[in-house]
Amino acid sequence: MPIKIPGDLPAAKTLQDENIFVMDIERAVKQDIRPLHILILNLMPTKIATETQLARLLGNTPLQIEIELLAVSGRTPKHTSKEHMLAFYKSFDEIRENFYDGLIITGAPVEQMPFEKVEYWPELCEIMEWSKSHVYSTFHICWGALAGLYYHYGIEKKALPEKLFGVFPHRVTHKGSILFRGFDDVFWVPHSRYTTVVREQIEKTPALKILAESGDAGVYAISTDGGRQIFITGHSEYDTDTLNNEYQRDKAEGLPIHIPQNYFPDDDDTREPSCTWRSAGNLLYSNWLNYFVYQSTPYLITNITENSKSEEADHHTCK
Repeated sequence: MPIKIPGDLPAAKTLQDENIFVMDIERAVKQDIRPLHILILNLMPTKIATETQLARLLGNTPLQIEIELLAVSGRTPKHTSKEHMLAFYKSFDEIRENFYDGLIITGAPVEQMPFEKVEYWPELCEIMEWSKSHVYSTFHICWGALAGLYYHYGIEKKALPEKLFGVFPHRVTHKGSILFRGFDDVFWVPHSRYTTVVREQIEKTPALKILAESGDAGVYAISTDGGRQIFITGHSEYDTDTLNNEYQRDKAEGLPIHIPQNYFPDDDDTREPSCTWRSAGNLLYSNWLNYFVYQSTPYLITNITENSKSEEADHHTCK
């Protein structure tokens, strides 16, 4: 089934070339079904690449998905044109009265800063608080996951000795998790971060469950009991060449960076890497959309407010 995005969004042509069904507005309105409304708060600097990665995964389901893009206010992206932002992104003020089946909060290149020092932290706090009454399920990625755990539950991030960088094997540790239904016993996920969360802190939080983790990369997936809040510390959405692009960028800037683990054949960065995480990434997003959004969200989307209290966190960390 199709994903509904603006026809002139750069991701549209990429997805069509990959035989992913992209639907235009004229055709969508003729279908007698309610699409799932998914809001993406894109905090990544490479916005077009991230839009395409997420749209590709969201479009690989039998559901009709309608995507909206959200940007924090007062920031001018260095790697994305002003015209693109004006054409495709909305501000929080423009959407704050809307209701959404799902929200994705991406990572951001600010993880070595204290949360309160991030320029848009107050607005992000406002969005995360708003999401509890206007979004059915929120899916946090990488820094977005660390930010959500800190805001909702007061769980601090911890600096790593060096950048966690590469593709790592993971296992499902909560065997009854439907988010990981159909996963192999071992699955691979890219990571690219300088910080982490400690499992002991998560285990002390009754509202949270650890669903999957890695001996090398630590805790990977955390969820509230009904999946209203999901936290993913890795980047299952990454393209095959994303880690290489980051590696070459950091090398060119003279930053301390090691070759991504388990990525290049024989750790030879002159050879083409292979994607070992694509099927797991597609299944992760498909399961989220199916079990935690489509099968759970109310048909009358404005009724989300009535269902928002059951998993509401009582810890808010925003200064």
